[in-house]
Parts: sequence; structure tokens; C-alpha cells
Amino acid sequence: MMAREEVCILTNMCMVYDESRILVQDRLNPNWPGITFPGGHVEPKESFVASVIREVKEETGLDITNVRLCGIKQFTHREGKYRYIVFFYKTHQYAGSLKSSDEGKVFWIDKADLKNYPLAEGFEEMFEVFDNDHLTENYHWFEDNEWKSENK
Repeated sequence: MMAREEVCILTNMCMVYDESRILVQDRLNPNWPGITFPGGHVEPKESFVASVIREVKEETGLDITNVRLCGIKQFTHREGKYRYIVFFYKTHQYAGSLKSSDEGKVFWIDKADLKNYPLAEGFEEMFEVFDNDHLTENYHWFEDNEWKSENK
């Protein structure tokens, strides 16, 4: 019988937007550098919504409200040690002054210009889920000694 429990790492990411712009972060982490959206880890016993509100505040200085779950990214460690899940949120309701953190510089760009920036690996495919209401999942798996992915 297969176990119904598995080790999971729970994280979040949020697209803060207005009419034509999106808020991006130029990540400094050498393990996953480049342009992406702010976000981070869900703390033990923390709600998913509370975690994304906290992470956006820590990384951008903005207080976000009315966040909406708009998709997920998931992959299993290539040796099956854990599943990594990123809950995708978006909102256009925010207040406060924009302030970068040690995670990276945050700034507004025109949504149409996103592909002109050095994106974090896989972020272009992730963005499709944020931007397309018909997609809900960015799924990655390791097969034949390489990572594969698809949006569903």
C-alpha cells in the first residue's frame, strides 16, 4: 500500500498589478536569480493567505489585500525526497510605499515588456499561469535524466 503522506515544502508567489504594470523582483539568490514575483515560504501553522501577505510586505513594503489564488506550481525532488508547491496569488489592491529588501530590488514594469528582462529559470512558463485564467498549474517532473514541464 502506498503512503498517502509525503514531505512537502510550501511556498507562495504574488503578482501585484495595476492597469498595465506588474510588480517584479530581481532576485539576488544565486540558486534562482532573475526577475520573478515576490513570495516565499509558508511558516508552520500559518495560513497560505497570511503567508503571501506577509512575504509581499517583507519583500516590497506594500500591504496587499483581496488576494486571489490563481494557480500552483509543483514538482517532486528528482529523487522523490519531497514535493515543492508554490501557491500563486494575484491582487490589484495594495497600499504603502515600495521598498526593496535583501531578497532583491522590486520595481514596476509594463506587463508587455516582461520578456525583455532576464527572467528567473522557468518564470516565463509560470507567468502564463498567472496571466491566463484558463490555466491553473505549472507542473514539472524529472524523466529520462531531464526536467520536463507543462502548464495545465
